[in-house]
Amino acid sequence: MRLTWAQPEDLVAGELTALREQGAAESGIAPIEQRWADAGGSTRPAPSGAGEAPAPPALRALARTLLDELQALQVPSAAEPDEWNDIAALLPPARPTPGTAVAFERVHGAWLGRSAGCLLGKPVEKIPREGIEQIARATGNWPISTYFTAAGLTRDLAERWPWNRRSAPTSLTENIEGMPEDDDLNFAILGLGLLEAHGGNLTTEHIAGAWLAALPAGRIFTAERAAYRNLLDAREIPNTARHHNPYREWIGALIRADVHGWVHPGDARAAAASAWTDARLSHTRNGIYGEMWAAALCSASLTETTADAVLDAGDTVLPPASRLAAAVRLGRTTGRSLARGRLTEARSLDLLHREFDGMHWVHTLNNAALIACALQAYGEDFDAAVALAVAGGWDTDSVGATVGSVVGGLLGAGAIDEAWTAPLQDRIATSLPGGASRSIRDLAERTLRLSRGTVPGVIERMKV
Repeated sequence: MRLTWAQPEDLVAGELTALREQGAAESGIAPIEQRWADAGGSTRPAPSGAGEAPAPPALRALARTLLDELQALQVPSAAEPDEWNDIAALLPPARPTPGTAVAFERVHGAWLGRSAGCLLGKPVEKIPREGIEQIARATGNWPISTYFTAAGLTRDLAERWPWNRRSAPTSLTENIEGMPEDDDLNFAILGLGLLEAHGGNLTTEHIAGAWLAALPAGRIFTAERAAYRNLLDAREIPNTARHHNPYREWIGALIRADVHGWVHPGDARAAAASAWTDARLSHTRNGIYGEMWAAALCSASLTETTADAVLDAGDTVLPPASRLAAAVRLGRTTGRSLARGRLTEARSLDLLHREFDGMHWVHTLNNAALIACALQAYGEDFDAAVALAVAGGWDTDSVGATVGSVVGGLLGAGAIDEAWTAPLQDRIATSLPGGASRSIRDLAERTLRLSRGTVPGVIERMKV
């Protein structure tokens, strides 16, 4: 049996890529890469996280050795630090928070928007842009305006662009009966329970314990699976994020952000600090910043009145010289040009894909740029925003979920068309303990109670 995202022989190529993305010295990377290639190891990451067959024992043993050597090439970065105090020192002064009362309508909209956006992108996850467009056109859904369907899809197209095997057919419009189980929603549900239990005293160790107690290992992926393995191997935090984990700057932390923002409405810095506590379990550098940024967006979405103001709040928690800050700037610039008619949607997506050519489809940087673009262009139009997020063709369910969450929080539940919300049936399926599903309204009510002041002191506890 092969466990994806965990086989040592599958991690080496990913680690070579990760180190180059982080600017590690080529003089250290190249000799190790050559030894791996000479032994018959692949220097190109497998697209699904796994090779075609188990490696011979000698090659697997070499992979472990080389991964240890590659880990030694990870060096701290002054521009992209991992520790909270070092990050906070790079940020502008925190903006005062007026303590604005949050309406249930907006919290409910955020949960509904996250669910609907995730559900829209779920069946076409892993399908590239051209495939998504071909499927949508063939089924009368281009430009995208509703959930995907198999009705009208030719056999040729279905074979050329197979649906995500984990989600079809339950995420196709003819079969939807509530929000299907998905890690993008499991983490939000788990995070809500953790914050109810620990409030502002939440630690990364609390989160690690909850993962082991509540999350099936087979339902988490990439960096989360690597961190899970490291916890079972008794590795200390934050080495859980660094040890044999080439996915440490991928999108997994960003998808865990929303609840950290929702319970700190209007306080982007506190939202980011809470998200940092979560992200450091499995991620470093821009992987951490991705969760901080998304949490700040979600925080601002419940109190601000424009998408511009929400995005501005997100900018305040990004280290200014980080690669994520640059990606978000590109996304916002592209989104402005799209909103002003200077670019078409297709040209906007071409520009983003050219900039991030060769980057893995679940990396933080490319997906954050797409999120920023969709919010900047259409942040006050739920239909258009989630449609562009999914049409972008990277991590479609996760980007759709984050964009849907932010726009849903900004506009409120009543502004989301029932065509999106009615199929959800007020239900999210989950693999977490406590029942097979959760009521979306109940989750929103629990979130609202926390947002009204029961999560104090996160910044004070971190001594910032």
